[in-house]
Amino acid sequence: MPINKYFLAALIAFVIWGFFSLALKPLTDYPSLDILFFRVFIATAFLLGINLFFRKSVVVEAKKTFKELSNKKQKSAVIMTVVGGILLVLNWFLFIYAVNHVSLQSASFAYIICPILTTVLAFILLKERIDVWQWIAVGLCVISCVILSYGNFKDLIYSVIIALSFGFYLVSQRKNSDFDKFLILTIQMVIASVILLPFYPSFGGAVPTEFLFYFLLLIIVIVFTIIPLFLNLYALKGLNSSTVGILMYTNPLIHFFLAIFYFKESVSVAQIVSYSLILISILVFNMANFRNLSQNRIKKAA
Repeated sequence: MPINKYFLAALIAFVIWGFFSLALKPLTDYPSLDILFFRVFIATAFLLGINLFFRKSVVVEAKKTFKELSNKKQKSAVIMTVVGGILLVLNWFLFIYAVNHVSLQSASFAYIICPILTTVLAFILLKERIDVWQWIAVGLCVISCVILSYGNFKDLIYSVIIALSFGFYLVSQRKNSDFDKFLILTIQMVIASVILLPFYPSFGGAVPTEFLFYFLLLIIVIVFTIIPLFLNLYALKGLNSSTVGILMYTNPLIHFFLAIFYFKESVSVAQIVSYSLILISILVFNMANFRNLSQNRIKKAA
């Protein structure tokens, strides 16, 4: 499979997410739930506005497409969309809590496990084919996770929950491919808001008044939520879940370097070895992509 617009979309999405902590860390003094509430509510309002005022024709076409589907496909589309919204809420809350109240490295560790789980889930649930080199890459990832989890078993359990939530999201949305991805994202945000709204009066804190909070939230909503989620859903139209899952390693690699060089968190030799193995596994997993890219360049030159 050649490196194409879908591959590039997935890569850009995970690179963007890799820098998420730069906008999230300054909000450490705010409760994780408050950040989640405002992130989801603002994103929902933003997406609804775009679809209702600038994409009416897409909404009308989606309604027409939905009516033309069989009852079985309609039920599947509804279930996959609702499940996607629930999984996003769960994943976002756990990630925000990990970054602001555990450590950046503990959050990135979840996304080290996630590609492995996503690849295996896609193999089991979607029957996606994985070649020998890709299994070798998965093996390298497993080794790196074993090294990182040594002495941090509790963090491993916590990270598995975060990883599974996003892994199941990717796999579920791979099957939900009949509709416009931006519209699907909007519906999932509405679902997330509906889920969270009843909890806001009881669990939400005082409404923030600081300009910095809303400025950073706006950046989080547009740059670190809407854009990468849309790119991710778009990529799933042309890539299988396992390839998107492995590209996810771009995210924790960036987290790792930010943790060391920007946030000055301590790092062990085991972590250096593990992340080196992860980098190698990304290259090994995408060997077919690199070969196809090289062949395409040769053909164009000829």
